[in-house]
Amino acid sequence: MTALLEMRRISKTFPGVKALDDVSLEVREGEIHAICGENGAGKSTLMKVLSGVYPTGSYDGQIVFDGQVVDFRTIRDSEDRGIIIIHQELALVPQLTIAENIFLGNERATRGVIDWPQTFSQTEALLAKVGLRATPGQLVDSLGVGQQQLVEIAKALSKNVRLLILDEPTAALSESDSQALLDLLLELKGQGVTSIIISHKLNEVRRVADNVTVIRDGASISTIDARAGELTEDRIVRDMVGRDMANRYPERERRAGSVVFELKNWNVWHRDHRDRQMIRDLSMTVRAGEVVGIAGLMGSGRTELAMSVFGESWGRGISGQALMHGQPVDLSTVDRAIKAGLAYVTEDRKTLGLILDETIRRNTVLANLDAVATRGVVDEARETDVAEGYRRTLRIRTPSVFQKVMNLSGGNQQKVVLSKWLFTNPEVLILDEPTRGIDVGAKYEIYSIINDLSREGKAVIMISSEMPELLGMCDRIYVMNEGRFVGELEGQQASQEAIMSLIVRE
Repeated sequence: MTALLEMRRISKTFPGVKALDDVSLEVREGEIHAICGENGAGKSTLMKVLSGVYPTGSYDGQIVFDGQVVDFRTIRDSEDRGIIIIHQELALVPQLTIAENIFLGNERATRGVIDWPQTFSQTEALLAKVGLRATPGQLVDSLGVGQQQLVEIAKALSKNVRLLILDEPTAALSESDSQALLDLLLELKGQGVTSIIISHKLNEVRRVADNVTVIRDGASISTIDARAGELTEDRIVRDMVGRDMANRYPERERRAGSVVFELKNWNVWHRDHRDRQMIRDLSMTVRAGEVVGIAGLMGSGRTELAMSVFGESWGRGISGQALMHGQPVDLSTVDRAIKAGLAYVTEDRKTLGLILDETIRRNTVLANLDAVATRGVVDEARETDVAEGYRRTLRIRTPSVFQKVMNLSGGNQQKVVLSKWLFTNPEVLILDEPTRGIDVGAKYEIYSIINDLSREGKAVIMISSEMPELLGMCDRIYVMNEGRFVGELEGQQASQEAIMSLIVRE
């Protein structure tokens, strides 16, 4: 196969940071090429250079596409050559129809008037091609995340895509949606579409990639040929982090104390569908120094449970009893839940966990402003001291706590969320998908923080869609299905087979 794309010695500098340092990348026509690296390694920056987000002149190096040196000054320039990028945060307009989204900015029109019959017929053909069972007139906000991802791909195909770039395409998808998307990429490959996929999910990379390029600290480290049998997860990890990681989960002594937190007969109804019960007579305990996992398929009610417990921030008609150290506590508002000793690290850090346009310093103290204020006025010096303390303790990679959170990598953003809640000095920490969208090196650091918290006697509840993560980190695992706990496994008894058998048995 000939090279469709060559990026030669690309360097890109931001004030005080060299994001890319002499990176080269070659992608052959008709292949799926994966790019792997830790958060902040420069993967997305490289793709923004390629797609014209960072225009010619803002970086050093050369891009050769289809045998010609190209200069992309806008995204439109790259799209005109058939290079389409789908970002992790989907760029769809929820209030518009599927057809309107697919042809937005690329309308099928005659003399300035949109040809709706042509628009709808072409949309139907594109939806059939990506395997999405929906109608062109359906609103995008009625679709699930996996279906919206297919709309984005259909939109790319409408522009005669030659090189499709997907940035963490399965990060927010269920396992079944992820597999369907990977199958689609393989189908498109058979139709001659070349793809670049950025992913932290190494099992998915191994499944679809023909070649894998690893980037570390802004430099290209290696390109691994899957067809030559060189591609293993251990090899990718070693190149990503610069060291062997024989054990992906840090060792810790499992030592549980007395019961800190308990739920008895917890019930929650859906906030919109009044006849739908989401949590049914659920009871659980968590001990000091214990990490308790909650496993379950997407839609089993895990996040709804966490949010209903944390200040009743989701659901209605909530009933049951919550106890701290055997005494009933009022969790009816977020403020009361925090005062009772609970903290909740949400699964969606960018929307619900952080104010992206604010600094690390401000985000760190948000949940406990009283601790840095005198007579209602925030002491900025104390605020800075607190943020600096957590920056050092959690090893947040940033030149300054005055940096805006939006400029941090995913792993460092997650550390800021943890800092915010640790500053409230909780006794019970609920972690909802704590490593979603985070690379393997940053995951290890998050796991180490969790182990440190359990050693300090904190009670940790960990919700995760990654069963190996639960098995590697938890002392006990509750298995959840359709709003109920259908089983409880001790760490030594737990396995992926045992968890799935409990789910499918119900």
